[in-house]
Amino acid sequence: MAKTPQVETVTSSADKAKLGVAALLLVGGVAVFYLLGQQDLWMRVLAMLALMAGAVGVFFASEPGRQLVAYGRDSAREVKKVVWPTRKEAMQMTGYVFAFVVVMALFLWLSDKTIEWVLYDLILGWRR
Repeated sequence: MAKTPQVETVTSSADKAKLGVAALLLVGGVAVFYLLGQQDLWMRVLAMLALMAGAVGVFFASEPGRQLVAYGRDSAREVKKVVWPTRKEAMQMTGYVFAFVVVMALFLWLSDKTIEWVLYDLILGWRR
């Protein structure tokens, strides 16, 4: 029996500092965009994008960023393993779902009308 390895997450103070710097760069990018309100739009956007790119770079240099990249790679690898249905199978399953929805709608409508008839006509005696 294979034993699954224990995963320990250790967050160092350096990683916390990197995440803090990334957050500051991100907020700084938005702030610079508005602080440079007198400059041309392309300069404001370029300054904002530069600071945001720096924030992304610092984030991916931290351990949570590396874990996010590893998660993305694992997800892409798993998607490649999926056996996708053929067009015929997909159309059949779609037809089954539509048929079920129609049957269920008719059942609910019939149930609603039956309860309405029993409640209003038989029990309360209201006539419309």
